[in-house]
Amino acid sequence: MPLVVDATENNLTYKIIGLAMQVHNELGYGFKEEVYEKALELKLIQAGIEPNRQYEVFVEYEGERVATFYLDLFPNQKVVVEIKAFSHQLTNDELAQVINYLKATGAPVGLLFNFRRRKLEYRRVFPGKDMKTVQRLGRDNVIRK
Repeated sequence: MPLVVDATENNLTYKIIGLAMQVHNELGYGFKEEVYEKALELKLIQAGIEPNRQYEVFVEYEGERVATFYLDLFPNQKVVVEIKAFSHQLTNDELAQVINYLKATGAPVGLLFNFRRRKLEYRRVFPGKDMKTVQRLGRDNVIRK
């Protein structure tokens, strides 16, 4: 048993982050998201982790499907993985996207990666205690001081 236990009750998120770092180190930055998504999928398979690429998630309301999401990766159906390739740092928009995916799947943790930086940028995202108040923040709504 690992010394540190993550939200998936094992070290799955740590393995995924390590594999993402390997992909970033080997490919560098500058490619489109799909390149990193496919490369990380390959690394997950090699590590014996089921990648579940472009995993389809439905949101239902009053018995009707109101939304369909496609997760970049959903390793072992436990961790939401969202991959970005932005020259800018990750924003609340991307964070809100992962929070919505966590709400839709019920997964205990999400990982948000930005591969288009000199150093791999990543964030662990946990669902809030009150998942009813998920909100998407627009860049125009951010108050700058």
